[in-house]
Amino acid sequence: DLHYFIQSNLRMESVRAAFRGPAEDDESLIDGMENYCNLSWENRLYAFGGCFVIGIFISIFGTIEVWFGKYTAFAILYTLGTIVALAGSCFLRGPISQVKKMFDKDRLVATIVLFAAMILTIVAGAVIKSAILAIICCIVQFLAFTWYTLSYIPYARNAVKSCFSGVTGLECPC
Repeated sequence: DLHYFIQSNLRMESVRAAFRGPAEDDESLIDGMENYCNLSWENRLYAFGGCFVIGIFISIFGTIEVWFGKYTAFAILYTLGTIVALAGSCFLRGPISQVKKMFDKDRLVATIVLFAAMILTIVAGAVIKSAILAIICCIVQFLAFTWYTLSYIPYARNAVKSCFSGVTGLECPC
């Protein structure tokens, strides 16, 4: 049906535009590297979703390791899962653009906290071998990844802040 095909393409174009961000007229050699991948937009969405789901499963498998007392495996697998899920977003924007967007002023704090939490999770679990410290770092990692991810959804952070304030009666510190 032609009408369905046109509507589907218009929806896909609006999703594509939301992730791509504003167009830039000057394309440097580094920006041109983002054209390395000849995947269609639909395939890029599948690749992103696949990486995100695989990352979540790796993190879940890492979490299971806690019950067996394998804190090094927990820290490494959980952090690897976060990295795989985060890397999937490179399919949406391209790797160079994604790295640039990670350090925008709206995402800078979340990005720094996320990277610090990933490093500290591995250090706590693999080097210090402290279960409680690794779990605390993992929780911080999860919260930072969630806050970072919400920065890509319009008004999502504001909605979370409003819910926090409504439930607790406190002003959200973030």
